[in-house]
This record gives sequence, C-alpha cells and structure tokens, in this order.
Amino acid sequence: MLFDIEHMWLFLCVLPVVAFLYASVGHGGASGYLALMVLFSFAPATMKPTALLLNLFVAGIAFYHYFKAGHFNKKLFLSFAIASIPLAFIGGMIEIDASIYKKILAVLLLFAVLKMLNVFGKESDHIKQVKVWQGLLIGGLIGFFSGLIGIGGGIILTPVILLLHWGKMKEAAAVSALFIWVNSGAGLTGQLMGGAELSVQAITLVALAVLGGWFGSYYGSKKLNNSSLRYLLSIVLLIAMVKLVVT
Repeated sequence: MLFDIEHMWLFLCVLPVVAFLYASVGHGGASGYLALMVLFSFAPATMKPTALLLNLFVAGIAFYHYFKAGHFNKKLFLSFAIASIPLAFIGGMIEIDASIYKKILAVLLLFAVLKMLNVFGKESDHIKQVKVWQGLLIGGLIGFFSGLIGIGGGIILTPVILLLHWGKMKEAAAVSALFIWVNSGAGLTGQLMGGAELSVQAITLVALAVLGGWFGSYYGSKKLNNSSLRYLLSIVLLIAMVKLVVT
C-alpha cells in the first residue's frame, strides 16, 4: 500500500512541485519521483511502475503545451524514437538486482541535477542534423535504460541534443516530452507484462502530478526561470543520490 509510508502527507505536498519543475523544461519527472520515493522509503517493487505512470501524464501535458507553442520538431523526435520504443519495452521486462538498480539510478539522478542547474543549458545558433546511426544508437540506449530503471529518458536526451547542437532549448524540451511519453508507455507495458503491479492509490499521485505538470509546462513553454526552486530540487535529488550510494 503506497499510503502506508511514514510522512506521506509531506510526499504528497512535494510531488506536484517536482512535477511543476520538470514539466517546465519538458520532462515527465520520473527521476524526481524516484528520488522522492527513495527518500520516503517506498518499496522498490512499486517505484518503477508508479514513476512511469506519473511520467505518462505529466510528459503528455508538457508535450501538449510545447507543441501548441510551435516548438516540436517531428524529424528530430523520430530520429531517436524509432529505436527507443522497442528497447524501452525490452528494458521494462527485465528485473535487475536492487543494488545494481540503485547505482544506475544514482548516476541518472546526477544527470537530473546537472540539468536542473542548467549545466547543459547552452544553445547554439549552428544547428546540426542528426545522422541515422546516431539517432538509432542514442535513442536505443536511452530507451533501454529508461525501461530498465523506470524513467522516460528525457533527462539524458535533452542534454545530448543541446551538447551536440541538434536543436534549440525549447525544441529539445518538446522532443524530449514526447520521447518521454512513448518510452514511459513502452517501459510500463513491459514492466506490467513482466509481473509488476500498480496500486489503485496511485490515482491520487497522478492527480497531484497532473496539477503541477499542467502549470509547469504552461509557463515553461512560454517563459519561466525560477532558479531558487530548481536549486532546491537539485538539493533533494543530491540527497536521494547519496542515500542510494550509501545504503
């Protein structure tokens, strides 16, 4: 039971804030949700499917706002999604040892911290085209680990797009939002087919995440730069990362 967690009220208060911040940059927030679940000692079996379920809703809302604002690049999205979708499904069906899972998740949380601190936030006026093999390789790798760990992969894809000059900031956010949505769906399907279960109580978490995600993606697709809240979220992610490493 999800709501048997100690101090669940605090978790429910923080959840929409995490969704708001992630959605503001076109992300579903799975790495943030997983970090919170680590801090509140959720059962590992419930973490991955719950995070992906929340991802589906928040990333879908984020994509809607960024698409409506005219930032979506279909060709760039397809470059990565063709390989990521089937490999996210395969990754979702694989159950890995808890200690290995924690280490991989800790590394991914580091990516999330760097993204929230805008370490990868530099845009380039010179946009390059993604080669077919680059899209298949990068999309496939991110998709596989997305399903395996329980994230959508946008926290990795966005920095890659910006670092390699494949798109502008908001374009990367729009592409990542849909990338997260399709990977979350494929990964969750694989996990459910592999025996994972979702709690009915997850509906409450979805409602809160949708609330935060709606406002975050709306303001993010327009103009938003709330550094203080991002720094605070970065501290939460770092604490969760340390807990994963030492426990």
